[in-house]
Amino acid sequence: MPDSRVVITYCVRCRWLLRAQWYAGELLQTFESEVGEVALRPAAKDLEAGVFRVQVQASDDDAPVTVWNRKRDGGFPDIAELKRRVRDLVAPEMSLGHADRAAEA
Repeated sequence: MPDSRVVITYCVRCRWLLRAQWYAGELLQTFESEVGEVALRPAAKDLEAGVFRVQVQASDDDAPVTVWNRKRDGGFPDIAELKRRVRDLVAPEMSLGHADRAAEA
């Protein structure tokens, strides 16, 4: 089993659980052999209002890398862009097909 891990932290007050679940499902489908876990983490209500963050830990020895932060990156990611950012860390040689071709255009 691969040891790559993705953590999606979402704001509970903003009711972004369904959005987080959708992203998790898309990542699990795309990286079924490359990612060992996708975790959903509710943000602390009082400390992280409005948070939506996706972090990738490529291996047990690596520190988590924030690949998307709603506040830093401006809103929510397009799924193709999120997949490219995750892919670049967990399986750089993997082709994403149409998502890669769209980014090149």
